[in-house]
Amino acid sequence: MPPAARPGRGWLLRLVIAFAFAQGAVSMARPAVSYRALALGADARAVGVIAAVYALLPLFAAVPLGRRTDHGRCAPLLPAGVALIAAGCALGGTAGSLPAVAAWSGLMGLGHLAFVIGAQSLVARQSAPADQDRNFGHFTIGASLGQLAGPVAAGLLISGHDGTMGRTSATALLVSAAVAVLACGSLWRVEHPDHAAAAGRRDGGAAAGAVPVPVHRILRARGVPAGIFTSLAVLSATDILTAYLPVVGEHRGIAPATVGLLLSLRAAATIACRLVMTPLIRLLGRTVLLAGSCLAAALLCAGIAVPLPAWGLAVLLAALGFCLGVGQPLSMTTVVQAAPGGARSTALALRLTGNRLGQVAAPASAGLLAGLAGTAAPFAMLAVLLLLSAGTAARPLLRSGPGRKADSAAPPEHPQAPGPQSPGPRCSGTHSSDRQFPGPSAEHPPSAEPPRQRPPFEHPRAGDSPPRPDARCHRGGGSGPGQG
Repeated sequence: MPPAARPGRGWLLRLVIAFAFAQGAVSMARPAVSYRALALGADARAVGVIAAVYALLPLFAAVPLGRRTDHGRCAPLLPAGVALIAAGCALGGTAGSLPAVAAWSGLMGLGHLAFVIGAQSLVARQSAPADQDRNFGHFTIGASLGQLAGPVAAGLLISGHDGTMGRTSATALLVSAAVAVLACGSLWRVEHPDHAAAAGRRDGGAAAGAVPVPVHRILRARGVPAGIFTSLAVLSATDILTAYLPVVGEHRGIAPATVGLLLSLRAAATIACRLVMTPLIRLLGRTVLLAGSCLAAALLCAGIAVPLPAWGLAVLLAALGFCLGVGQPLSMTTVVQAAPGGARSTALALRLTGNRLGQVAAPASAGLLAGLAGTAAPFAMLAVLLLLSAGTAARPLLRSGPGRKADSAAPPEHPQAPGPQSPGPRCSGTHSSDRQFPGPSAEHPPSAEPPRQRPPFEHPRAGDSPPRPDARCHRGGGSGPGQG
């Protein structure tokens, strides 16, 4: 899409507002689901299983939804996702058994997945490549705003005194359903149909009889696996923090309201990180920033396993939130720019599949570890996972060798057809501005006005084959055009 044809940024602001409400509902519901399960008699293992079910349905639905988005519009997924989130929250608030709580938590996760696939595909489709880091960073501010407000609201509504946890956690889930519905108020004109059709034709998704890009080809594109794994590790850390900090607080005697404030402090630090992400990328480069933030987050997650007072936990979570704020937007840009044309939504869906796989495996593993080694063990597991992601993110630095700066901020090299202004072949060993044309001779006598110097080749016209270079382009032992 030419730059002049791109929509203004009002759509991005409306999308951020809608995402803030949708994510706020989910962030309010996740700790409420944990407290609801505890009120129904769940132990640490059961809480981990319920947290894993939240990601189970999305694990199988992500790629089909991504294929559908590659072949059509993105916006219809947004209200559908909001409806599923609201239904999962409301039905979870009325559930009276642990299997029912787990099932409605899975429905909520499916709605969140549908919303996120549609929203991320919109940002990728309607942003210029140079603006994707910034726009994805601003987009994820909506998630951080929701993660900031949701746990605070849940902590204010939920009370563990006098056996009221079951009733107050149900109230928090019903309120979160109402918050999700508010997201629909900002979903007008977030996608322009003419731009969606043009993007579909450009990417090949809307063409009749277009063959979808195979999943294995997407996963083999350089940069896609690293982006998926980094996103998996960062989101697993955020998810286990949200699900297990209430359990840690219960064991350490920290009130639910204080736990909500701690989770919101982490989200506020993430917002601060994303507000300054563009200057950080300019200063450090994307690769160094991504690898360094994952390494620091690994050390901070290990610190949660230490029995700290509430104020020490607050300082640690603020630093951890800042480090975790880097991974999600930069992994989105990495995956979008590395994916083959016509499969960007599917690549984003594969990234979300990795996220959900982490959300299934990490809480289940965390629940097993918590049952065997205590509630601090899941955070030690997160430290190892983030350490591995730091190594994965740093691989471009190792490939680049000494003296070279490996920065994946530039889009990957996909072959592009030369446009009408593309320069012709260049002479070997010399630039066009350095070419020496014949001086005055018997064939070219001097005159008051120098003769017009015709360039050795002209720009090709539509339908013409590329011109052959002049023989003068092969001076100095050059073997052909394009070597200069």
